[in-house]
Amino acid sequence: MKNTTDRFIEYLIQKQTAITPSVLGKAKACLADYIAVTEAGAHAMKSAWDDFLLHAEPGRAPLIGYGMKTDARTACLVNGYNAHCLELDDGQRFAMIHLGASVMTALLSAASVNDISTDDFLRGAVMGYEAACRLAIAIQPGHKKKGFHAAATCGTVGAAVAVAFALKMNATQLKTVLSAAVASAAGMLEIQEQDSQLKPYNLGRAAMDGLTAATMGFTPMRGPDDMLDGDRGFLKLFTDEHNLEKLTAQTDYFEMERIYVKPYAACRHCHSAIEATLALRDKIKPQDISRILVKTYKLAIKGHDHIVIKSSPSAKLSIPYSVAAALILGQAGLEAFDEKTVTRQDILELASKVAVEEAPCPTTLPPDARYATVVVTAKNGEEFSYSVDCAKGAPENPMSHEDMTDKIQSLLAYAECDGELAGQCLALLGNGIDMGLLQSL
Repeated sequence: MKNTTDRFIEYLIQKQTAITPSVLGKAKACLADYIAVTEAGAHAMKSAWDDFLLHAEPGRAPLIGYGMKTDARTACLVNGYNAHCLELDDGQRFAMIHLGASVMTALLSAASVNDISTDDFLRGAVMGYEAACRLAIAIQPGHKKKGFHAAATCGTVGAAVAVAFALKMNATQLKTVLSAAVASAAGMLEIQEQDSQLKPYNLGRAAMDGLTAATMGFTPMRGPDDMLDGDRGFLKLFTDEHNLEKLTAQTDYFEMERIYVKPYAACRHCHSAIEATLALRDKIKPQDISRILVKTYKLAIKGHDHIVIKSSPSAKLSIPYSVAAALILGQAGLEAFDEKTVTRQDILELASKVAVEEAPCPTTLPPDARYATVVVTAKNGEEFSYSVDCAKGAPENPMSHEDMTDKIQSLLAYAECDGELAGQCLALLGNGIDMGLLQSL
């Protein structure tokens, strides 16, 4: 009887044969979103990387947004960090994971030093998302409850699998790659607490270690029989509750088709509350508010209900800040979370009036819904409320082509990119691609 690791590899190999042009089109859209988000992140973080990049070795892998190239692992660390630092990168709620920052980053570095075609790059992206999501879905929510960051742990596996598929590795090679990636999987949610700026490090490290794990496929070294489900394997150590059926069950969709794209520059757990707040903005003026109550799902609360805002990263993770900023500014884009705005006393004062509490999932919604109800109480006692069952950007409530175009154009304008790059990214949304785009980053 095949063990869990072998069944997972068999599932992935079989699944890739079902990739359709539509799925590849979704991969192109994810790539366009990744490039725009990473360019903007690079612009925002440029001064922070200055001293680091003075010591970077020359190489062939592009540092997005900096007009220079370095070795593939360093490029993974920097690009992966920058892809996540603005909290605008894609993710998937079923897996509770961010994906592009690890998977696309590792693929980009791999493509810089290997002959990878357009089709192979996109197929690698689809399968990297599939592997990371399936593994995360099988271990969530227990993985998060133990304090692990799935974007880092499962992201390492996704990055490695993506590169392995892009390089057309066989089953034996994939088992070595998967074993090495699982052994490298790491990442704690504690890294996002207080005013830490290191949460995106988890994503850059995942891309870097995933790329390294993928290169082990070129060696004759074998791993253990069952790195996933052995006595001291991943499933035993990284969660107290797992579901093997969710790891390899056949579906008529790819996990990439279930990703969300972010319209707001905050943690996804804040998005439903932001959207509900924006819907209430014309009902009441901030100065007339006595109290704001956000009722939402349990997993959104821990780590996201703080009202003490010490920095931009802290604000991006805070539902109270996000709600207050949305009410006062009428938006929750990059400007709402920059270092200057997060010190505004009017926003911080309003955030101090926001409470977040758990609310049971409405019977009309699936158990994994990401819902929120915002109740605003005026000083005269009048109440206004609005509920959002599924925030914009989810597969059930997708951003339109126009929404995606606006997001990409605004991010690239913020990053001061030329019009050519914007045109190439928008071509991706229209289902076109030129690998020269990746080589020119």
